[in-house]
Amino acid sequence: MTKFELQKGTKKFHVDVLKLCTYYPKNAAGYETAKQLIRAAGSVGANYRAACRGKSKADFIYKIEVVLEEADKSLYWLEISKEAELLPLSE
Repeated sequence: MTKFELQKGTKKFHVDVLKLCTYYPKNAAGYETAKQLIRAAGSVGANYRAACRGKSKADFIYKIEVVLEEADKSLYWLEISKEAELLPLSE
């Protein structure tokens, strides 16, 4: 996979999360979880783009580690959403 394909994929992930979050309940749990998920998903794409502009190999590695951390946070919020049954089930 090229860096451009990864940029496109991380951007699509953020857009997909934004669309998903429209289905969260309109209550405190829904708003807070959606907000955290949107921030983490957005950071995946934004930080990957920043990594691609790394000033050195060490800078690139540091920024990729941030991408991985934000991806893990996104997964956490998706797991919480499922376990707390915040989203309607789809078939």
